[in-house]
Amino acid sequence: MRDSYCRRLILLGLGTAALSWPTLPVAAQAISLDPSTADRSIASSAPEPPDLQPEEQSATLAQDVATEDPSPSDPAAATPTESEERETLPLQEGGIDPTSDDPGSVAPDGDPETEAEVAPDPTGSGTTAFPARTEADLDYLNPHPNPLQLQTRPAEVEIVGTQPISLETAIELAYRNSEELRIAQLQLERSYEGLRAEQALRLPTADLNATLEVTDQTNFGLGLGNTATRLNSGIRTDYDLGVSGERAARIRAAEEQVRLAMLQVERTQVELRLNTITDYYAVQEASEQIRINQAFLQEAEDNLRITQLREQVGVGTRFDVLRAEVQVANARQNITQAQSQRDIAQRQLARRLNVPPSINLTTLGVEIQGTWPLSLEESIVLAYQNRGELEQFLVEREFNEAQRQVTLARTRPNVGLFAQYNFQALLITPEGVPTSTNDGFSLGAQLAWRLYDGGGTQARAAQSELDIRIDEFEFENIRNTIRGQVEEAYYTLQANQANINTATIAVNQAQQALRLANLRFEAGVGTQTDVLSATSELTQAEGNLVRAQLEYNRALARLERAVSNLSPLTR
Repeated sequence: MRDSYCRRLILLGLGTAALSWPTLPVAAQAISLDPSTADRSIASSAPEPPDLQPEEQSATLAQDVATEDPSPSDPAAATPTESEERETLPLQEGGIDPTSDDPGSVAPDGDPETEAEVAPDPTGSGTTAFPARTEADLDYLNPHPNPLQLQTRPAEVEIVGTQPISLETAIELAYRNSEELRIAQLQLERSYEGLRAEQALRLPTADLNATLEVTDQTNFGLGLGNTATRLNSGIRTDYDLGVSGERAARIRAAEEQVRLAMLQVERTQVELRLNTITDYYAVQEASEQIRINQAFLQEAEDNLRITQLREQVGVGTRFDVLRAEVQVANARQNITQAQSQRDIAQRQLARRLNVPPSINLTTLGVEIQGTWPLSLEESIVLAYQNRGELEQFLVEREFNEAQRQVTLARTRPNVGLFAQYNFQALLITPEGVPTSTNDGFSLGAQLAWRLYDGGGTQARAAQSELDIRIDEFEFENIRNTIRGQVEEAYYTLQANQANINTATIAVNQAQQALRLANLRFEAGVGTQTDVLSATSELTQAEGNLVRAQLEYNRALARLERAVSNLSPLTR
């Protein structure tokens, strides 16, 4: 009887206050964990007692309260959103033209039929999103063709749009735009040129020299001057027989340099892939934190309105209002922090992909990227077979051995062949002296042998031997490191796979707990503390689920990197 009377009093008070306070919603909404929806609400399934309030009056009250705007006195309505703070710029089809000096210009390949088809901004950053179809045509995401181009006006670096991209597209852009990868590829080309230079030692060399000489001799006794002009020229060809082994050792060292450069390109590529995936997941995590915190803020604001309403009708306390206000303030701070982390992560991703400075990047929804089909032991063996770092130290060992042979060849005898043709002509002669020409040809062999150099050659050869031993110990060290990386990624993958299942169950339980806490609170048998605790627990459970999913994806990416296998094993 007492509970029935309390319920009558509460509902009557709610109906009376709603006429003078139209901004306080009392109708609850349903909880949704769909990643595509950004709001979460609570739905009340408690049947309304027919003898406490007329049915028509209750329905009218719920409709009026749910459709009204927040009160100007509500602190939530006074805080401008991020989209209100940042002015948006409508974008045309085709995206930004990175080659234009005007940051607002667009690429000329736009399609008028799809110009109005604009992708939504899933992060709520406030910037206009690029057309959804442009992900297939990523030319406008390429950097400026001039690497020395530097922006000099603020308008040139202003972010005017946000482009959602998938993980595969991000990796493709990284491979195409990364300066680090292009530097590694240019260094590989440089190594090829160095190899060609050393291979040229297998061919003979030819040198041409010519001298034009004018002499003036004066006879002091007769007072006459004799002027003569002579032309001396010759051509010489030399060929090293390679007896000392220096030529072969230098070519071998150049070949090892090419192999090292190739392994560096491979290593740079897989490291770039891992870093791109890590930056992509960082944006995803920050965006999901914003979504969760925004939903929590919505719940906290709804709870604050109900608590303020209860205080006005005399069934609530000021203490409950203060606690609800603190919860709202904390939720706003969490959103601000999450937005800051998202902005930093987005710019880091844009920097990694080297897109034009006026374009911002965002990600798609969180998805499990796949499973790992191999056991731990198979993964370790596969890493030993595929990791370029292991081969890199073996190649460096061979390179140092070739350098040692080059050093030792300097004290060995070297034999070369040469052929030479000389031509002499007396072009301008003194009076009475006829002009003349003569030439000659010579062919022979020459021997060069440094018998003593003070021990410098042996010292430099000993340095190469020590470099070889260092390479062997570094090989052992990186082998153990690789095993540790595989084991760490594999165990993390398993742990987060279990955490995903646990967190999913926890989210479902937290949903039910929050629904029951709201029903008990509305019925007068629960407390506001129960609602606050249930809301916080649901937010924490959703955050744990997102973190478990992203940590699983990160561990999977690290495991793929640990075995250096970019084939679709996880698909």
